[in-house]
Amino acid sequence: MKPIQVGLLGAGTVGSGTFKVLQRNQEEIKRRAGRGIEITMVADLDTARAREVAGEGVKVVSDAREVIANPEIDIVIELIGGYGIAKQLVLEAIAAGKHVVTANKALLAVHGTEIFAAAHAKGVMVAFEAAVAGGIPIIKALREGLTANSIQWLAGIINGTTNFILSEMRDKGLDFATVLKEAQRLGYAEADPTFDIEGVDAGHKVTLMSAIAFGIPVQFDKAHIEGITKLAAQDIRYAEQLGYRIKLLGVTKRTVKGIELRVHPSLVPSKRLLANVEGAMNAVVVHGDAVGTTLYYGKGAGSEPTASAVIADLVDITRLHTADAAHRVPHLAFHPDAMSDLKVLPMSEVVTSYYLRLRVADQAGVLAKVTGLLATAGISIDAVLQREADEVGGEGSTQTDLIILTHDAREGTVNDVLAELQALPTVLEPIVRIRKEELS
Repeated sequence: MKPIQVGLLGAGTVGSGTFKVLQRNQEEIKRRAGRGIEITMVADLDTARAREVAGEGVKVVSDAREVIANPEIDIVIELIGGYGIAKQLVLEAIAAGKHVVTANKALLAVHGTEIFAAAHAKGVMVAFEAAVAGGIPIIKALREGLTANSIQWLAGIINGTTNFILSEMRDKGLDFATVLKEAQRLGYAEADPTFDIEGVDAGHKVTLMSAIAFGIPVQFDKAHIEGITKLAAQDIRYAEQLGYRIKLLGVTKRTVKGIELRVHPSLVPSKRLLANVEGAMNAVVVHGDAVGTTLYYGKGAGSEPTASAVIADLVDITRLHTADAAHRVPHLAFHPDAMSDLKVLPMSEVVTSYYLRLRVADQAGVLAKVTGLLATAGISIDAVLQREADEVGGEGSTQTDLIILTHDAREGTVNDVLAELQALPTVLEPIVRIRKEELS
């Protein structure tokens, strides 16, 4: 059978990895797909780089629309990134009857509803395993492997840059700014790391996983997103003393009131597998009613790990290329006419537990006042740690740190009581609040 023809838009890191892996494992891939898969055309503004990546026998152009217009091309791989021209090209490829493989989580998290609807109407596939957690097949697990389950929640370390930074802060006791510079020097962080360190990248990924897990539309605009830029080394140290590690988590849960969709730093018990994911690695924990808790771990970025996911999508499409569109796995696991209208909860309605750190005057009655206000608000305390004043501010210090772990409480209630606590004259600095996820 004639090999399926593929056009590649963007010949950067992942594009070059896709060529390498396809070439190295071509016989194995052909045996699995049932026919050959060949990238026969590449578009990149840097045509010299593209020619170096593609090698002999591949047509290289600077205009992506030439690839889309080629009637021989069956599948278009979009590796350009971003929301702008990438969206136009993906929609044009769909309109031209091409299947699409993309690693573009930002595009799908923001415009996925429109793109998937266009693909459904045209009877083509949009595959995006590489958009979430690099080489970890989490999309396939959620869409197919766990299809018998009612998924209750999932939580993931889905950004390698922030996990590397937090691991270094914990191991070396350094502050955020110092470790960020080191991460940039080593190539773990971009020159402009905003999307990573502010949690946006993780927000895109958990939005896609949430849609697949619960059969809801992609709704990135409703996700609550916080990054790691305000984390202090001392909180990482205190968390360790209390038996926790701080990780940037993407969390989505099904509750009786609706769906939680959030990204923020979280205390995770040190005994949990997720707490022990270090460096630039990714991991996702999924809890289903039938299977219980499952863990997916591996490299979340990089040339060949991401190429692994791209090629897996190519193989899937090749297998199903001639299948009736109605019998393919739906883009978001659930059939479009069976999507749920469950609402995404505002953060004020989320219920979880908390780590609170208060820098307070070292005097009698302060702890009683703080715990009294929490009790009046109906927030129960799990643990209290009060540091020696000398340890916090040096010999003769008149300040100390008061660390409180709470039981579950509604975020809106916690916001109200924190405002009361902050107004106390004995609370000397802005209160630090970090959410706590037991993942049990």
